[in-house]
Amino acid sequence: MKRADVVIIGGSAAGPQAAMVATRHYMIDSILVIRREEKVLVPCGIPYIFGTLGSPDKNLMPDTVLGDAELMVDEATGIDRSSQTVSTAGGETIGYKKLVLAIGSRPVVPPIPGAELENVFTVKKDVDYLQQLQQVLAGAQDLVVIGGGFIGVEFADECRKLGLNVTIVELLPHCLQLVCTEDLCARAEEKLREAGIRVITGNAVKSILGDGKVEGVELSDGERLKADVVIIGIGVTPNTELAREAGLEIGELRGIKVDEYMMTTDPNIFAAGDCAEKFSFFTGKPIGLRLASIATAEARIAVTNLFEQRRKNRGAMGVFSTKIGDLAVAVAGLHERAAAEAGFDIITGESAAVDKHPGSMPGAAQLSVRLVFERQSGRLLGGEIWGGSTAAEIANTLAALISQGVTAEDVTFLQVGTHPAFTASPLASQIVNAAERAIARVA
Repeated sequence: MKRADVVIIGGSAAGPQAAMVATRHYMIDSILVIRREEKVLVPCGIPYIFGTLGSPDKNLMPDTVLGDAELMVDEATGIDRSSQTVSTAGGETIGYKKLVLAIGSRPVVPPIPGAELENVFTVKKDVDYLQQLQQVLAGAQDLVVIGGGFIGVEFADECRKLGLNVTIVELLPHCLQLVCTEDLCARAEEKLREAGIRVITGNAVKSILGDGKVEGVELSDGERLKADVVIIGIGVTPNTELAREAGLEIGELRGIKVDEYMMTTDPNIFAAGDCAEKFSFFTGKPIGLRLASIATAEARIAVTNLFEQRRKNRGAMGVFSTKIGDLAVAVAGLHERAAAEAGFDIITGESAAVDKHPGSMPGAAQLSVRLVFERQSGRLLGGEIWGGSTAAEIANTLAALISQGVTAEDVTFLQVGTHPAFTASPLASQIVNAAERAIARVA
């Protein structure tokens, strides 16, 4: 029987991060990574396979990220907690001292009649499956994307580059509504329409039509859309079967229950990434966020605590970014509506300026920042950024500030490095000026 001090099951974001930290920083003698996939996709790059990269093989994570960990390409099929072993589809039995479950999630498939038809796809992290989708799209004319969140919007924007007639169908009043305020959602929808994408919101797919192969989509209001390909991108659900069968407890939102150290209800088993239950950084309540950035952070925490408790998870914050045409959109933490729904009394500040200086610099674009603060304490709760492509890095900066509990007053004291080719003028720092304006509204 094969043995390893640490066995990691899973090959997407959390699994490689766990292996990387374990091999580089904690000098664990033997680490084994078990994953089903021969090749592992970069999760966030999947939509860009179709309009930008051109092939799934251009969106692969190299195995070198595993460091000195041993790799086994096989499927883990069972965990025997009493003997501390993992069994695989290939007939292997592997003993472990500590086990990390990084088994991810699977796409949600709603109970829509016709979802089983040929040429109806979900967003799977599977090279062969996505190559099949790519081949089908190459011979298609009309694509319907079900879901107007980040994944649906990115698929739509990429696939229209193939010359397809693309329609997004979103149940909520706006695309991106779960993560952005309404005015920013409207900006994103405007860019989609400018690109030739039809955007249908406040409507649901009643059924997918076709005889063996998809031919169209019927909406809840009776409208029928022509479609020879349908992509369902409405979210994911945690993979928990392996944990359930091993008798591990499952959380309120269907993820594997973990404590603040990422330990499951078995002290020798940890879980991280999409499979694990999450709680909000802001409220401590269960939350359904599932992002690669959260997965990698949880994996780092889990590995540090395998043999002694060193680091606590402070909760999922949520940092997002995307680009539609020339419009970058990014969010860190809570936007206005989310903060209000969480019970915070808030004040906001907004500032806009070109992202280079002077504004005549090549490639300069308008960049806007809206910050959300708790009124009484002044604590930064979140921010939205839109405009030029530096929006994503500003969101990352805001996430760092939020995690440290900074206030609006603290933000005004930021000393920011600037350069004409990279940033706004120090006189026009969007973050600083947005904080100043929020303070002025309180005064």
